Amino acid sequence: MLQDEELLLALLNSAPVVEGVATDGLEGAAGRDVARSWGGTGSADELVRIRRARQALQTIVREGDRGTVAELAGILDTAVRTPRVTPDGVVWELLIPDDHRLAAGAVLAWSSVIAEFPGRLRACANDECRLFLVDHSRPGTAKWCSMAACGNRMKARTHARRARS
Repeated sequence: MLQDEELLLALLNSAPVVEGVATDGLEGAAGRDVARSWGGTGSADELVRIRRARQALQTIVREGDRGTVAELAGILDTAVRTPRVTPDGVVWELLIPDDHRLAAGAVLAWSSVIAEFPGRLRACANDECRLFLVDHSRPGTAKWCSMAACGNRMKARTHARRARS
């Protein structure tokens, strides 16, 4: 499960805002390297597919847009999961073309995370931030991708507004 969450957050957070400028960690040679580090091929086709998966996943997490479900289903069109019995139990193998595997894995990871942590995958509450988090706090009230960055900024802004009033 932890691998699913790590892959999902890495993909969702691969397009951060850095010093006020939107970036894309899945472009060019750096994007190929990132895809390979996640177990992908790094091909141009794969990068197109994982960017498409990222956009659809970001939209459904931010907006709950049910229209995005068709886009996610399209990513899994060629996927087949088959069970294989091992001495350690049943292992599910994903049969899919290599360039499709990473995008499909991200969609499956999203499904796993929202099943295990319902309502806890969310976008950062800072409107200027494009990052996501899985809230593991006991009360389930985490709002920011990072308390040190966004949380502190947002609390400081709220305090300044109250002080001016």
